[in-house]
Amino acid sequence: MDERWMGEALREARIARKAGEVPVGAVVVKGGEVIGRGRNAVERSRLATAHAEMLAIEDAARTLGDWRLDGCTIYITVEPCHMCLGALYLSRISRVVFGARQSRSGACGSVDSFHEAELFNHHIDITCGVRAEECLALMREFFGELRLDDKARRDARAG
Repeated sequence: MDERWMGEALREARIARKAGEVPVGAVVVKGGEVIGRGRNAVERSRLATAHAEMLAIEDAARTLGDWRLDGCTIYITVEPCHMCLGALYLSRISRVVFGARQSRSGACGSVDSFHEAELFNHHIDITCGVRAEECLALMREFFGELRLDDKARRDARAG
């Protein structure tokens, strides 16, 4: 089932990409149903906290009518950052499944292993690498296009 739900997160990431956002998507699942969806909205909202995970947590909490997401799993296309992992702990999410590692900001083994620090009275099961190549390809395509756009703007100014 992890591959199926990661497909839903990838769908959210593709929507973010079309909107000019970094293509990160997330879905919260409970009892075999998606109860929360989120996609990066940092540029649109002008809020540094508008990460896919944060928005999916908010959506799931609205759906359940409770901030506690016990028994829920979140599927994220990339490894969560420290802010998002902290929010996942505070929301009492039970499991985090992510696709691609984030070498510059990942808090589940890439930058550090924040999830192993035992700072909270709650444990989260972490699964990484689900549909990782698809998730990574989406990020590479986005940033590759961004670099080409930046180069074209620089060349236009220089010419």
